[in-house]
Amino acid sequence: MSKIGFIGLGDMGQVIVPRLLEAGHTVTGWNRSPGKSKSLEDAGMMIASTPAEAAKNADIVLSIVTDGNAVKDVSLGENGIITSLNKEAIYLDMSTISPEVSRFVSEEFDKRGLQMMDAPLSGSPVTVVQGSASIMVAGKKECYEKVYDTLLAIGPKVSYIGSNGLAVQTKLSINLLLMVEVIAFGEAVAMAEKGGVDRQVVVDAILNSVATSPVLSYRGPFILDGKMPEKPLADVALQQKDMTLVLEQSRLLASPAPLAAAANDMMNASRGMGLGHHDFVVAHRAYKKMNGGE
Repeated sequence: MSKIGFIGLGDMGQVIVPRLLEAGHTVTGWNRSPGKSKSLEDAGMMIASTPAEAAKNADIVLSIVTDGNAVKDVSLGENGIITSLNKEAIYLDMSTISPEVSRFVSEEFDKRGLQMMDAPLSGSPVTVVQGSASIMVAGKKECYEKVYDTLLAIGPKVSYIGSNGLAVQTKLSINLLLMVEVIAFGEAVAMAEKGGVDRQVVVDAILNSVATSPVLSYRGPFILDGKMPEKPLADVALQQKDMTLVLEQSRLLASPAPLAAAANDMMNASRGMGLGHHDFVVAHRAYKKMNGGE
């Protein structure tokens, strides 16, 4: 079993840490904002006062935080992971950030003879709890082989992508597809409704058709009356953060992404209509309003 330092106890940390504990690993956690650790401490997690303390004596350190600046802070800051990580340990960042930031951090670790990998998770709290999330890992192959068994405690699909930065590059491409798919779903349902089809009927038809997918199976019903979760899996702002990264990669790589740009515009429309606090599947409501509905 591994001694694990875990940085970031937000929505994803809340469901990942219990799986690590249940698998028999020792976990020491840290979170920037206090108050999110109580249930995890009750489950057996130890608490650290800084990222450095969480990383000290750990075999593996995992982080999953909001953005690239947060990753740089917890990994390279004054009390960051880099200050206490031992040379035999491996640091894996699971955040969705730009490949450029991820490579910058890995290069700083490499300068000190330390190992850092990008290992973003594809899924939501729902899929983690269901045990169906997937993890993509990039960095040195020998490091991947060392952490593989531990990562299986989080999800059953762990894949080696290649050199540093390529896992987050892949994650952004997956998120591009996911967002376009969910936005297109909202567009399709809104059109069917305007044509006279009951919303429940068209949602059921889509979810039982060849067009369905895992993300639509659990997110699709959110657009039915009374089904939108009070606590979104990914609200409009969080999803737009990822799409901003996608569009920046499109610019940097000179790789056209017109569907991503269109989906991002629907996020702008949703925010403009005061819907930004909902899960991003709320774009369906934006389409309804644009159609003259409520």
